Amino acid sequence: MHKNAQCFRMVDITGKKEVFREAVAVGRIKLKPNTIALIKKGKIEKGDPLAVAEVAAVLAAKNTSQLIPFCHSIPLTTVQTKAKINDAGIEVESLVRTKARTGVEMEALSAATAYLLTVWDVVKKYEKDAQGQYPETAIEYVKVKKKMKGS
Repeated sequence: MHKNAQCFRMVDITGKKEVFREAVAVGRIKLKPNTIALIKKGKIEKGDPLAVAEVAAVLAAKNTSQLIPFCHSIPLTTVQTKAKINDAGIEVESLVRTKARTGVEMEALSAATAYLLTVWDVVKKYEKDAQGQYPETAIEYVKVKKKMKGS
């Protein structure tokens, strides 16, 4: 056992009341202009990266407690994503809601991150350079945009 094992634990939320909670997370992926053009034309070999990423975001939010050790498993009432394609890449916003004893920031972050990772996976063929590297592709600015509790 790790010498500091007593410090590692899930927070006890037993005494907290269930209330409405919402979190919005955002992030973006930088892509090559050619990749963006292919997405807009529906010419990506693996299919529509935005559609696949939307499903991945929902799955990630629902499974956050399986991925992050001290996250509580909470019942989600909605997971929604909105994406914008621009000249530099794709921006995503993920909204997660629940009525629970703890917040949904980690679920919103998981949704946004999974969305962006899925886009990368679907378009990686077009992002590689001659050496098989990704010099222009980057996931950036993943953060909690806002959170709400109550109401």
